[in-house]
Amino acid sequence: MPHQFSLAQTVRKPAVKSKGGVVAAQSRRAAEVGAQVLAAGGDCVDAIVATTMALNVLEPWNSGIGGGGAMVLYRAKENRTEVIDYGMCAPQSLRVADYPLSGQGAASDLFPWPRVQDDRNIHGPAAVAMPGVVAGMEEAHRRYAKMPWKDLVAPATALAGEGLLVDWWTTVTISGSAADLRRYPASAATFLKDGLPPSPPWGIKSETRLPLDKLKATLSRLADAGPRDFYQGDLARSIASDIKADGGSLSVEDLAAFRAHLRDPLAIPYRGGRVFATPELTAGPTLAHALRLLQQNLKPGSEPDAAAYAEYAVALQTAYRERLKDMGDADGKRSLGAEYLAPACTTHFSVVDRDGNLAAVTQTLLSSFGSKYVTPHTGIAMNNGIMWFDPTPGTTNSLAPGKRCLTNYTPVIAETGDGRRLAVGASGGRRILPSVMQLVSFAMDFGMDLDAAIHQPRIDASEGATVIGDSRLPAEVRQALAARFDYEESRVQALPQKFACPSVVMREGEVNSGAVEIFQPWADAVAET
Repeated sequence: MPHQFSLAQTVRKPAVKSKGGVVAAQSRRAAEVGAQVLAAGGDCVDAIVATTMALNVLEPWNSGIGGGGAMVLYRAKENRTEVIDYGMCAPQSLRVADYPLSGQGAASDLFPWPRVQDDRNIHGPAAVAMPGVVAGMEEAHRRYAKMPWKDLVAPATALAGEGLLVDWWTTVTISGSAADLRRYPASAATFLKDGLPPSPPWGIKSETRLPLDKLKATLSRLADAGPRDFYQGDLARSIASDIKADGGSLSVEDLAAFRAHLRDPLAIPYRGGRVFATPELTAGPTLAHALRLLQQNLKPGSEPDAAAYAEYAVALQTAYRERLKDMGDADGKRSLGAEYLAPACTTHFSVVDRDGNLAAVTQTLLSSFGSKYVTPHTGIAMNNGIMWFDPTPGTTNSLAPGKRCLTNYTPVIAETGDGRRLAVGASGGRRILPSVMQLVSFAMDFGMDLDAAIHQPRIDASEGATVIGDSRLPAEVRQALAARFDYEESRVQALPQKFACPSVVMREGEVNSGAVEIFQPWADAVAET
């Protein structure tokens, strides 16, 4: 691909090591919130709740209480790994007749579905699926938290009181969604200035902030009333009223019925260790397929060579072909957990505490800013999970009331054959799985620590026959891939991402480490102090 960027630039972001806990996230400030909770004596799960709520304020385009997700937890004392699934689903009150096909070709956003009239499944209140993040936090907090719920939501409330700081990354991200944010008054009032993306000031002592007063009030209410209020209290009634008034289907009855689910992880044997992944409607089953092929065909060594990268490409392409044969929330088909190849805006963070508990947490609104719809009275940016469904009747993944959404996220916890444990995941839609698989392989096949693994160039093989290589790969690797595959190259870049954005932590003995994507401008691993 032709480009105009420097060929001489070098970017590094060293891994962080500590005997205390570490939070690795796409937002440094959110990671700092989680690390402060660990420093105050909190459990890994306390840090999860606090970090999640902070991300809702700091990264409103990627995740938040209007979205869904899943986490994989390792509990050191019990030596047990488990999954909490709080993925989105279609409201029971949804009417399929409200999503008529327009006959105007393919959808205008991420998926190759036939287009729905007025793009009702892509943006706006009709695109909103049941949000699960608060229920996921509720379940995790109920099971393992040491600190009161109110204390864990409080930092996010304070951040909302500061307003959203506008820097160049904020401006770039909002610009990509401004055309649709302008459609909805509350969204435009929250994220735009005079109908346009905000610009950061040039003056060194100046700053621009977007007020988040309604979101602050919502978080304050959530802190005081507890998580069930989001589903069965005043917050639930306000959310449902806004969505109904603006033409969506989400009702108070839908919200009241929603619960997160505790699930057994997929336990994937690999190189004398195990990789624990999310089951069912995630990319976990596809990861299992890819790792099985690597176990058979990849030869471990001192570092990945051309043969190793070729095996990565073959394993990923083979696993994706199997994934796309069948898909959807239907009996006998959930284990394939497939989704069409499409980018998405998601966040991932990983946590390890001083006691060796680990967590890999992935959450999403689906598209950037989700439905582009902010609820007028609560200030919540809502997901567009309805877009995950095929609006064509009669397919496994056809839109229907109460149906669970398909996802690409792949949070995992791996225990290596040499006694280390790592929690890893990424954002980046279809590119998540290749990133997670390679980072697991770097640690388990090549013995890398996190500093080496996060700086090791990766490939992506999620776009059908095309293999994308990081231009930092050695010449012999690039030549070998070009000779065997439909090969393209890309530099690592912030936007648009050609590779996923991982955040990973590792436990080795009593030492913890954390690392994040080197080119994501806000991402950092932060140790408790």
